[in-house]
Amino acid sequence: MRSDSKNHAILWLTGCAVALLGFTLLVRASEPSGVFSDFRSQSPGTVHHITVRDLPRPYATTSADNGPRIIPRQANAWPKTLPGFSVQLYASGFQNPRLIRTAPNGDLFLAESSAGRIRVLRGIDEKGAVRQMEIFASGLNKPFGIAFYPSGSSPQWVYVANTDSVVRFPYRNGDLKARGMPEKLCELPGGGLLRGGGHWTRDIAFSLDGRTMYVSVGSHSNDDDSDTHPEEKERADILAFNPDGSGRRIFAWGIRNAVGIAVNPESGELWGSVNERDALGDNLVPDYITHFDPGGFYGWPWWYMGGVQDPRHPGKHPELKEKVITPDVLIQPHNASLEMIFYDGRQFPKQYHGDIFASEHGSWNRAERTGYEVIRVPMHGKTRSDGSYEDFVTGFVTPDGQVWGRPVGIAVASDGSLLVSDDAGEVVWRVSYGGTPGERK
Repeated sequence: MRSDSKNHAILWLTGCAVALLGFTLLVRASEPSGVFSDFRSQSPGTVHHITVRDLPRPYATTSADNGPRIIPRQANAWPKTLPGFSVQLYASGFQNPRLIRTAPNGDLFLAESSAGRIRVLRGIDEKGAVRQMEIFASGLNKPFGIAFYPSGSSPQWVYVANTDSVVRFPYRNGDLKARGMPEKLCELPGGGLLRGGGHWTRDIAFSLDGRTMYVSVGSHSNDDDSDTHPEEKERADILAFNPDGSGRRIFAWGIRNAVGIAVNPESGELWGSVNERDALGDNLVPDYITHFDPGGFYGWPWWYMGGVQDPRHPGKHPELKEKVITPDVLIQPHNASLEMIFYDGRQFPKQYHGDIFASEHGSWNRAERTGYEVIRVPMHGKTRSDGSYEDFVTGFVTPDGQVWGRPVGIAVASDGSLLVSDDAGEVVWRVSYGGTPGERK
């Protein structure tokens, strides 16, 4: 090779190396901070704290289409949790087990949503398994939310939130079968699967004074402008009613999909576990858990996270920017946070009392899987969180990214253990501490 040609080649390779290094540095500079993680780094006890300052710009990464491949659980696969805790298989053989609620007498009511029925699960044997199961009611339309009314030890009704209505059944403690036909109280905006046109889950909760019934209704779309899409009417909201279904009104709005709602037993505030919008990149927009202010606006579809404009709605509703409420706890984007509860049992150590536990179902809109776990939000004896949360039960994803479990519902059993429904394995798991039963408050 001639020396001038050799020199040109060296200069060309050097230039390529410098350009590649510069590109690498540019890419690294544009990456979000280390607060974002995925299933590969999940571990019980790992603490996360995401803030608005950590959020990348929209489209920092491409929008992934990475739905989970569900596989059967292998013999050596089991949920993982913290030292001192253990996980047992509580019950199996369900069809699409979703939300769980605990009746005042300790029975567990479980919605099998695609089957259109509610089951009652009773008791815990010496191996941590259910003692008795019965079908309470069937013929329902994608039931999800369940609530007992009035509060206290002797409810008279079981309320069920179908995808298109709220109904109630007459009830007395210990009923394993509905003692009457459902009474329809109000209609709700109906929904199917999101990609076919709408979030379909509806949860239900009552205020501490029993005067208000809250119902969560997810959006019809991912990010349609509700000004120009009438199908979004009374969606992406928390609706409020009188307990008989009258007095319909909007309690809080701009909430893309509050799948699970619960009233804080100390403050009386309504809280929710919310799925935020998709298609803005791997690390946007964080899902969240938050309290809802009466009349509060949480951004959807024009804004998010305390006043960041969604680029798909440029210039829309500038008057709302300063009104967007930043949620209490930001969770990994696309975690698909579902049911949440305030822990009121006595089996777990004292520092867990009053904490939030939530089921993270896992989503499709991220290059690396996130979710597929149960998380804990420490409340530190207060009624508001400091914004952090931690992994509590993990292990539902194999090292190569295949999924065998997807947590959905979560409830406190009568002995203070946690019960978690899993609609991939079609089972209910039990998380207990120390093997010593306690009493529910």
